[in-house]
Amino acid sequence: MTIFNFLSLIGGLALFLFGMNVMGGGLEKMGGGKFESVLEKMTNNRIKGVLLGAGVTAVIQSSSAVTVMAVGFVNSGIMALNQVVGIIMGANIGTCITSWLLSLTGIESSNVFLTMLKPSTFSPILALIGIVLYMFCKSEKKKELGSILLGFSTLMFGMEAMSGAVAPLESDPAFTGVFTMFSNPILGVLVGMILTAIIQSSSASVGILQALSATGAISVGAAFPIILGQNIGTCITALISSIGTNKNAKRTAVIHLTFNIIGVVCGMALFYGANAIFHFAFLDKAVNNLKEQYALLASDGRGTKLNLDTCHCFTLFLLSLYNHWDG
Repeated sequence: MTIFNFLSLIGGLALFLFGMNVMGGGLEKMGGGKFESVLEKMTNNRIKGVLLGAGVTAVIQSSSAVTVMAVGFVNSGIMALNQVVGIIMGANIGTCITSWLLSLTGIESSNVFLTMLKPSTFSPILALIGIVLYMFCKSEKKKELGSILLGFSTLMFGMEAMSGAVAPLESDPAFTGVFTMFSNPILGVLVGMILTAIIQSSSASVGILQALSATGAISVGAAFPIILGQNIGTCITALISSIGTNKNAKRTAVIHLTFNIIGVVCGMALFYGANAIFHFAFLDKAVNNLKEQYALLASDGRGTKLNLDTCHCFTLFLLSLYNHWDG
């Protein structure tokens, strides 16, 4: 990583924060209308909120984009903190749904339809629509919608710039070697968390892990805690998006982080507790053939179920936390 990559990282961060501010300003001006009432109906109970978060994340294939939008909605006053709790939980489930669909159907991420649904692909289209609305429409409502689209596109470009700036690390042997350095599960979680936070993409982090697995350089037992840690590291985007926002928007990002940490702690306790009893034989095997790949996929399935169970068990905890903060 050179000085130019570092400068690109700073520039991306500036674009990200500016886009968040522009989008938030546009949302504040549009607040109180039909948009707010539609969101109210779609999130008036926890189940609807979870389904909305899961559905949107599965479609656009980015939990980071969904949580960033949730922070923006709360910051602008369009949504209350207790409304977005379900969306954040659903986003965690939705990102698992995407992985399962791609794995089970054999669809490659280069598929044209799936590629068009990614934020990095449709953001330029939204930017074009936004600039047309903002510059050529006389209606204030259309101008506000244009500023929202421009703000969202700018923050997505910023996110892409930050990811691109650290992309060289993905092929750096010193960087990827850290994945195979630790056998302690807790250190594995920390490695997954920190490296994912650095490259700001759980997808890229998982890709590195898959590449290492294909060479037989990493065992199933080493991969499992790293995957859990990646679930925490991906929260960095929401935390960055909360910079300069109001108190409830910051709480939204913290709830996202708290939910993922709780899920990881539960996952570690359940998995290694079961291992202490049943002594899983596959943990020491290298993930370098079809049989072990299915074992890793099964681990991902446990992660999907874990997110569902965590949603169910800790909703009341998070809402109680919200009520405590609100008081």
